Amino acid sequence: MPDREKAMRPEDITRLFVERSNAGDAAGVAALYEEGAVMAYPPGARTVGREAIRALWERVLADRPHFEPEAPLPTLVGEDIALTSTPPRDGSGARAQVVRRQPDGSWLRLLDQPEFVSPTD
Repeated sequence: MPDREKAMRPEDITRLFVERSNAGDAAGVAALYEEGAVMAYPPGARTVGREAIRALWERVLADRPHFEPEAPLPTLVGEDIALTSTPPRDGSGARAQVVRRQPDGSWLRLLDQPEFVSPTD
């Protein structure tokens, strides 16, 4: 695995996600997640585990989408767990992630809700 920058603050993960996605680096995006992470994507579904997340991002990044950085909302930190969030630039709701401090002091995503879907009645 290439030597990649680690997220040393919870907020670093969003920046690294944008950089790696725009570089087409699906493995690098997946490296931002814990082995057993759960991602609520595609909308209405779940992707579980780093390998499944990597495979998902390979498909998404094959179309070479461009991601713009989004200003983070204040991070809520409680010891080794943190909640990060950003409001999407298009004003369509919010994104939220639960991240956990790793033994080396870096942070990885544990739960990722990149798009909130309105409930249907």
